[in-house]
Amino acid sequence: MTLDRERDRTGGCLCGAVRYRVTGPMRPVVQCHCVQCLRWAGHTVAASLCLEDDLSVNDPDGVLSWFESSPGVHRGFCGRCGSNLFWRRDHGGTVSVMAGTIDRPTGLTTALHIFTRQAGDYYAVADDMPHTAGHGTTPEIDAWVEATRARL
Repeated sequence: MTLDRERDRTGGCLCGAVRYRVTGPMRPVVQCHCVQCLRWAGHTVAASLCLEDDLSVNDPDGVLSWFESSPGVHRGFCGRCGSNLFWRRDHGGTVSVMAGTIDRPTGLTTALHIFTRQAGDYYAVADDMPHTAGHGTTPEIDAWVEATRARL
């Protein structure tokens, strides 16, 4: 698993009103099965992660909206088309970027499923990726996050 791949990536919402660029490394994709993500996305959330300073957003019409889903946690979406774009903690220094909004080729791979205990009863998490019942990561992802945060 390559955790430190540096290259520019771009992406945006369905209607094109919000575009973004990530100029630093991105973490492998993590799929979240928590109840909040299921309700927000209508299914699981698949997201990568970057440093907040490496993300630039182009939103000329001011349609990017943020919803505080938990204290100190915000979910960013296009107020025009409703596309889910970002997830961030206040003062965390990182932003999760919804993998499906990244322009292809992404160069990313999926590494982990989290909150599988809360997965919907209409599907099975049936691949060979690591799974955690709650919020957890792999040692490789933990090391990547710490090394990347050291850049702050």
